[in-house]
Amino acid sequence: MSDAAQSGQVKRVAIVTGASRGIGKAIALRLAREGRHVVLVSRTQAPLDDLRAQIQASGGLATARAVDVADRNALGGAIESIADELGRIDILVNNAGITKDGLALRMSDEDWDQVLQTNLTSAFVAIRAAARPMMRGKFGRIVNIGSTSGVVGNAGQANYAAAKAGLIGLTKTIARELGGKNITCNLIAPGFIQTDMTENLPKEVKDHVMALMAVKRLGVSEDIAAAVSYVTSDEAGYLTGQTICVDGGMTMC
Repeated sequence: MSDAAQSGQVKRVAIVTGASRGIGKAIALRLAREGRHVVLVSRTQAPLDDLRAQIQASGGLATARAVDVADRNALGGAIESIADELGRIDILVNNAGITKDGLALRMSDEDWDQVLQTNLTSAFVAIRAAARPMMRGKFGRIVNIGSTSGVVGNAGQANYAAAKAGLIGLTKTIARELGGKNITCNLIAPGFIQTDMTENLPKEVKDHVMALMAVKRLGVSEDIAAAVSYVTSDEAGYLTGQTICVDGGMTMC
C-alpha cells in the first residue's frame, strides 16, 4: 500500500534524475507503483515519454522532463518550475551519472570536470532547488545514488570515485542542515548491478567481483529501487545521513 493511501495525504511528488534506463528507471517504476507522482528527468525526451506511458498504462502518474543535469541553470530552473506546477516536491532522487574511466595519470581535465559536474555538482544544484518546496511542505526525502567506488575507491575511476565520495559528504551535511525541517538525506551505494553500463565487462572481471560477494549473485536494479522505496517512505523519518551499501556484502561498509 502506498504512503498516501496509508496516511490519507495527497499524492507525494518524487523527482528522479537519470530515469530513462537502468537503476533510475527501476526506481521510477517502484515509486510510481507505490502511489507517488513521479517526475522523470533525463537528457532525452523519447525514452522518458515511453516510460511515462508505461507508468500511466499501469494506473500510475508521471511527468517527463528532458533536462541536462550538467547544466546548472537548466536543472535548477526545471525543479523550480516543477514545484510551481505541481505545488510541492516531497522526494528527490539524484541518480543521474556518467563514467569516463581512465588511469589518473592519463585522465584529461575534461573527463574529470564532466564526471564531477554530472555526478556531484548536479546533486547539489538539485538539492538546493528542491529544499525550499520541501521546507514549505514540512516533509522531504532526499536520496543520493552513490557507489561502492566512492566508499573504497576503484583503480581507473579517480573522477567517478571522487564524485561519489563527495556525495557522501554532501549527504551528511544536508542531513544535518535540514533534519530539523523533517527532511532526511541518505545515500544508497550500489555495488555490482546488472545494467547497460556493466553488461559488456569481461567475464574475468565479473568473476572477480562475484568472488568478493557474500551473496553469490549480481545485483539488479530492483534491489536498489527497494532500498530507495524504504528511505523515501513516511516511516523512514528517523533515518538520515547514512550511506547504505546495497552490494551483496562486497564491501561490508
